[in-house]
Amino acid sequence: MDQPTTEPTLEAEAHLRSILATVPDAMVVIDEGGLILSFSAAAEKMFGYSEGEVVGENVKILMPNPDRDRHDQYLINYLTTGIRKIIGVGRVTTALHRDGNTFPIELSVGEAWSGGRRIFTGFIRDLTERQQTLLRLQDLQSELAHVGRVSEMGTLASSLAHELNQPLTAVANYCESARDLLKAEPGAETVEMVREAMDEAAKQAIRAGQIVRRLRDFMSHGETERRVESLQRLINEANALALVGSREHQIEVHQSLDPGADLVFVDRIQVQQVLVNLIRNAIDAMIDAPVRKLSIRTVREGGMSRVSVTDTGSGISETIADQLFQPFVTSKQSGMGIGLSICRTIVQAHGGRIWFERRENDGTAFHFTLPSGEAKR
Repeated sequence: MDQPTTEPTLEAEAHLRSILATVPDAMVVIDEGGLILSFSAAAEKMFGYSEGEVVGENVKILMPNPDRDRHDQYLINYLTTGIRKIIGVGRVTTALHRDGNTFPIELSVGEAWSGGRRIFTGFIRDLTERQQTLLRLQDLQSELAHVGRVSEMGTLASSLAHELNQPLTAVANYCESARDLLKAEPGAETVEMVREAMDEAAKQAIRAGQIVRRLRDFMSHGETERRVESLQRLINEANALALVGSREHQIEVHQSLDPGADLVFVDRIQVQQVLVNLIRNAIDAMIDAPVRKLSIRTVREGGMSRVSVTDTGSGISETIADQLFQPFVTSKQSGMGIGLSICRTIVQAHGGRIWFERRENDGTAFHFTLPSGEAKR
């Protein structure tokens, strides 16, 4: 198909300039080589650059790693194969401000021809305020849910105590009877009565165990809904969400994502819950640290993909290190201490494992593994 070669008129150019000055979302236009052709007023405000500073520069200056290092190859792959991975598909990712801080964005990219050349237009929406609102709403919902859970747990505890009271009382009574029988001179008849009492105590103990087992089965969520997902996308979205509200702490974020470890067979929501929890824990650990560097790394290990979240915080106390993944164990002044326990449950349900390592110069590295999605494609 022939591409139009008509040069834009002054009127069309003036029209474009008016759009760039008024469009509410940031708008960045680039050429096939990734060089910035135009930069809207909203983009100037969002990224901290003036249009004159960025026109002619590669658009990857607006991206943190790993997208910064890979963007040129993304363009080459698209121009060579024509396979669209971003164009026409909105996605949540992370952008880089002039001051070096990252922030969550929603990115949509369109393609067009102008003056005989192909151009790409990116529409960028800062999600910081929206996600802060969502977080506040989630906090409120969590508070309400917590009140509801406390009430439900009270009812559950009362019911469970009632259910277990009968068999446990019976166990105690049979054991006391056996003890009293053994005080007398043990004869054949006495031994037989003690044996019967202990048999009945054992039956009642088994009954109590069955009650607890039924409760556990009732509360089990069963199999998760898993599919092949891009680990890079999961990390980018989780990172964008977890970093909301941390801009003033000047967290330096580095990502090193192995393309060979990208495809994983997981429940997307559950794995993002693990990622958000680990990233937020890392941020909390670094708030008062002189160096605040968050590193996220992936690597392929056999049939598994390993994710590592490393911080430069104060580290894990010796007093809780051995119980860190147990429920209600925490180093924070606030919180219930169930986040890492939930993370472990999710990772183990996926067939992986989770652990942590102390760094030599303070800080902690959390690692977890997930099943590769290569065989499921």
